[in-house]
Amino acid sequence: MNKLLLATAASIGTLLIATSNANAQPVKPVAPGTIIVHLNGYLQFEFADFGSTYNTVSTTSGTSKLNPVTANGEFRLYPGFDAKTMSGIDYGVQAEIRTGFSDAGVGQNGGKPTYTSSTGTSSQDTLYVRRAYGYVGMPEYGYVRFGQTDGAFALLQNGIIENFGDGGQWKYEGGTSTVLPSNAAPQLTLTYADQPALYATDKLVILSPKYKGFSGAFSYEPNSNGLNEGYLNNTVASSTSAAESSSSVPSDIGRRRKNTIDGMAQYVLAMHGMTVKLSGGMLYGAPIAYDGTAAAATAAKATALVNGYDSLEVYQGGAQVTYAGLTLGANIKAGQALDAYAFKPKGARDALVYMVGGDYVRGPYVIGANYFNSQTAGTYDPTKTGKEARTLSEYGIIAAGNYIIGKDLSLFVQYMYGHRHQYGNAALPSGNAQVQVIALGATMKW
Repeated sequence: MNKLLLATAASIGTLLIATSNANAQPVKPVAPGTIIVHLNGYLQFEFADFGSTYNTVSTTSGTSKLNPVTANGEFRLYPGFDAKTMSGIDYGVQAEIRTGFSDAGVGQNGGKPTYTSSTGTSSQDTLYVRRAYGYVGMPEYGYVRFGQTDGAFALLQNGIIENFGDGGQWKYEGGTSTVLPSNAAPQLTLTYADQPALYATDKLVILSPKYKGFSGAFSYEPNSNGLNEGYLNNTVASSTSAAESSSSVPSDIGRRRKNTIDGMAQYVLAMHGMTVKLSGGMLYGAPIAYDGTAAAATAAKATALVNGYDSLEVYQGGAQVTYAGLTLGANIKAGQALDAYAFKPKGARDALVYMVGGDYVRGPYVIGANYFNSQTAGTYDPTKTGKEARTLSEYGIIAAGNYIIGKDLSLFVQYMYGHRHQYGNAALPSGNAQVQVIALGATMKW
């Protein structure tokens, strides 16, 4: 039975964790002097039925209604290679390519999604790079990663139990959450460190070797740009430059960051069939400065520029324990940040988020559930004179079950309930919003 539980746990992990996020080491072990090229992939499809506080949209021409029943899916590719020198040094490249989101259509353009910009121009793009990094190192000395990849804050995150259901949860990276109205459902909260605000940027990551259960990681990100992002018209310094330390464009401030560092330490104890993981660390990043005029800031309604933004400073601690197929965990994060690891205006409250959850694997079956609670400043701006509430309160529940047909195929049913509350928030006319959804789907990964 123990062997069956371990095999099934490995299968669900393979199905629901992105290849480029799961391991610091090579994805596939190789012999010295050889190279293995791989093209892994991922396909998920589901039908969902949801209800929301905001099921209608009012426009100048009338009212549009949302259909509560919808279908959704996602396709990803994981190209790369793993190699080893004759002296035993591991190296390789891993990438993650996804299908893009687009405006609604009727199957036109042969399936090529069309995007319309604010200026009215349109373009087509079907695939994009989400992660792409190289690595080099040895298990006994540690590894170095470089490229568009997860940092220490995500790689050693413990207590966020998400290997059940669609595997996406509230991260809006495909899966059930993407079908929900964004003004009613909880957004990219600080709960998840493995989200694009942190991993879709160029960085250097150093991962220590393991010693008596202890390991650590450190990463440095000079700016918040990804591969080839911010260099298209970089012949002169401008608001499109990647390496700006200041900007005269109000919308850049509080959104673009510089000199982000994060560090994590982890301890793993395995004994008598039980595995305990404990980790903790912090993340820090500085906002770029505003060097434009006060008139420009006022015209752009960027009133937070009057006082400026606090640096991004978030602390986290997590713990989880696994025994006989049961995993329980908890994680807490706190500090100076908004949802999606955005900068908060000076004078606004600090954030506090936590998650508790677990999953249980028995034979081909997996059941799991978690609850998160997030308290942040939301859209509260201390420089405004309105009556906006000081706190955006968000919480959500997920319960799901999977049937593992094989290591490459999982069927799932998933229920999600989310709530948001902040009076004066423009996205919440009534001050409150809630959403719930049930989804049936399948995940295939090779």
